[in-house]
Amino acid sequence: MIRSKKITNSARGEACTLQIVGVCNGSPETVVFCHFPDESHGMGLKADDICGGFGCSACHDMIDGRTGLAWGDTGEKHWYMRRSQTRTLRRLFETGVLKVA
Repeated sequence: MIRSKKITNSARGEACTLQIVGVCNGSPETVVFCHFPDESHGMGLKADDICGGFGCSACHDMIDGRTGLAWGDTGEKHWYMRRSQTRTLRRLFETGVLKVA
């Protein structure tokens, strides 16, 4: 498992990278690191800390299914998660949290 407090804590004060249209509250004060499902997780176990993105409270609730709102199509949720993960990885490189050798 890949666990990094630097990654998860780096979400504090950042912009939401999910930015789900009609959902995002745009408030950096509510942004946390949201874990997205992948093969590294299981029952009661979050995905690795590289499989996620910065999400405001509203977008996080939508991704986790706590809003009661439905997704437009089956690929929409995955598209938002993939875009967020890419945006977040870029931001982590920009801020020096992640480095490529």
